Amino acid sequence: MTTLQLNAELFRAMGEIADDETLMTKLLKYVKRLAAKKEDPTLMTKEEFFRRVDEAKKGPTYRILPDEDLTTFLRRIGNDL
Repeated sequence: MTTLQLNAELFRAMGEIADDETLMTKLLKYVKRLAAKKEDPTLMTKEEFFRRVDEAKKGPTYRILPDEDLTTFLRRIGNDL
């Protein structure tokens, strides 16, 4: 089943209980619990963050030249990447 089909099926099922406040409350609690279990790849510990900052400091640095626009700058550093 595709995501679009799953969404349609979910909304059909929710429509069947939409007039029952108790069931909708239970559904909302379950969905929130389920969503909380999903891992967020952007989350990291403070130690991981600072380790990544330290690693980035070891790499090359680039400065935009006074007469350079952003497009030219990106093209110039793109050759180094």
